[in-house]
Amino acid sequence: MGNMKKSIGASAADTGLLIIKAEPSDNVIALAGNPNVGKSTLFNNLTGMKQHTGNWPGKTVVNAQGSRSFHGENYIFVDLPGTYSLMANSKEEEAARDFICFGNSDAVIVVCDATCLERNLNLVLQTIEITSNVIVCVNMMDEARKKNIYINLDKLSEKLCVPVIGTVGRKKSSISVLMQKVDNIKNTVKKTTQVIKYSEPVEKAIEMLEPAIRAKATGINPRWLCLKLLEHNDELLGAIKSHTGIDFDNDSDMKEKQKQVNEYLLLHGIDRSRLNDIIVSKINETSESICSDTVRYDKSSYRKYDSKADKILTSKLTGFPIMFALLVLIFWLTIIGANYPSKLISDVLFGLENLLTELFIRINAPNWLCGVLVQGSYRVLAWVVSVMLPPMAIFFPLFTLMEDSGYLPRIAFNLDKYFKKCHACGKQALTM
Repeated sequence: MGNMKKSIGASAADTGLLIIKAEPSDNVIALAGNPNVGKSTLFNNLTGMKQHTGNWPGKTVVNAQGSRSFHGENYIFVDLPGTYSLMANSKEEEAARDFICFGNSDAVIVVCDATCLERNLNLVLQTIEITSNVIVCVNMMDEARKKNIYINLDKLSEKLCVPVIGTVGRKKSSISVLMQKVDNIKNTVKKTTQVIKYSEPVEKAIEMLEPAIRAKATGINPRWLCLKLLEHNDELLGAIKSHTGIDFDNDSDMKEKQKQVNEYLLLHGIDRSRLNDIIVSKINETSESICSDTVRYDKSSYRKYDSKADKILTSKLTGFPIMFALLVLIFWLTIIGANYPSKLISDVLFGLENLLTELFIRINAPNWLCGVLVQGSYRVLAWVVSVMLPPMAIFFPLFTLMEDSGYLPRIAFNLDKYFKKCHACGKQALTM
């Protein structure tokens, strides 16, 4: 089977869209997925690397690369930053979107969490709109079984029109089956996949604009590019110009065509904001529809609890009071509450300092040696441990608990509207 693995690049260095190939014939495979779906575990097992990245904004917006040989061919895997969508509202989303669009990858593996597939399908559907060379990897199947969640992978593949595989990221058997799927996709005839169908005015607008796009842009899905032009996505236009040299902003023919299409949409009451709402809503509706046919819960109340939590934690009435109360509690525990264990640790450590000083006096050690080791090194260490350890021991476990419970994305959702007013996104609230 040939499972030789090797690392390439500078151990997950910031390589952007630059792919380091050993041979021109090497196959490039991108790994995309939401945070906390086991994507890095799969990447490490596929490549033999030991990458560990944080899942909060600003921690990792680079593309790590590693390679693996299979059936005599070499595959380069690119681990894209974890992101919830490709709407490009953050650096993570821009990095993932740009690589999928312009990275010339032979396939994109979108890793999903089997325990919350519906939420993950948003990214899958957005990726399929860009490229049809997609493999959906439904990871954490063992966790889903523990929660009595069953997924019909064959039916899911039929609905999405792309290969689907269920995996347990830490198991070698899953890696072998995934590699077989990756190997097979090269021999599959590429076809345009259209899973999402929008309202009639939007579809008509795409139909009007698509011929002009096909004539000017090659290598980019024209239907998806039409949607982005209709949304007036300036960042994407800049990325297209940077990577392909095509300048839609200064193309008079395209501007005239866009003007006609925009006028047509306005006649149907669809402006830029309304169009964005239509696109996002349709993606969510499609995800929900696909999951309703492919995912079965033994406990009928399983999804109801999640929906109720969303209604409470993200509503305008209760979402903000709960969010502020929880954050105030966490920061109170970190800043004020940490004073109590800090004082306890300080008393113990500085009590030991007195004992150490007495010990040095009894053995008639030189004053300078006592000063360096006890009053210098030990005292500094005691201060650092007593002051820094309690806040860190309180804050980081609480922050991790909020992340693993899915509450951090809800905070980002609550604040997204307000952060967008200053050209940022809700996820940046988490680093603040």
